[in-house]
Amino acid sequence: MEDRLGALLHVLRANGVRITVPRRAIVESLVANGPHVTAEELAALVRARHPEVHESTVYRTLDRLSTLGVVDHVHLGHGRAVYHVPGDAHQHLHCDACGAVVEAPDELFAGLVAAVDERYGFELDLDHFALGGRCRTCREAGVPAGTGHRRRSGRRSAHQPSEPGAPLNGPTTSGVTQPP
Repeated sequence: MEDRLGALLHVLRANGVRITVPRRAIVESLVANGPHVTAEELAALVRARHPEVHESTVYRTLDRLSTLGVVDHVHLGHGRAVYHVPGDAHQHLHCDACGAVVEAPDELFAGLVAAVDERYGFELDLDHFALGGRCRTCREAGVPAGTGHRRRSGRRSAHQPSEPGAPLNGPTTSGVTQPP
């Protein structure tokens, strides 16, 4: 943790950002409590140790850290954005039934990105949003998709990446431009 924390603080200093007590507490909490934490969860973690740090300071700091590339955020399903310190390049898979998050390596999606670019001339940006569906555990338990069994509070669990599933083919939607 100390190596990662030191590297992040170095990036901030190199970009002219003063390391204040609140900023350090926020970065420490991100490193210690990741991989996916909402701004509200992070504010509660920081305020538990530093009650003087206002929630708005956490939001402003997260925005600044995101701008500098020190922190990424991703939207999981219909919930709030979660923040994490970037590491290995990965995409997020979000179980719509239980709220679990799977980190899948970028190379798993390379073919999809290339196919969409070739077929539609569209460059995908998969970094900001998670792909929704059902995790293996929920499928095997027979939990239907979209049943509202999502966890509404607390931490999201992280499963190990599943084996790649079936090809991503599905029905077309009327009104959507189709390839030539």
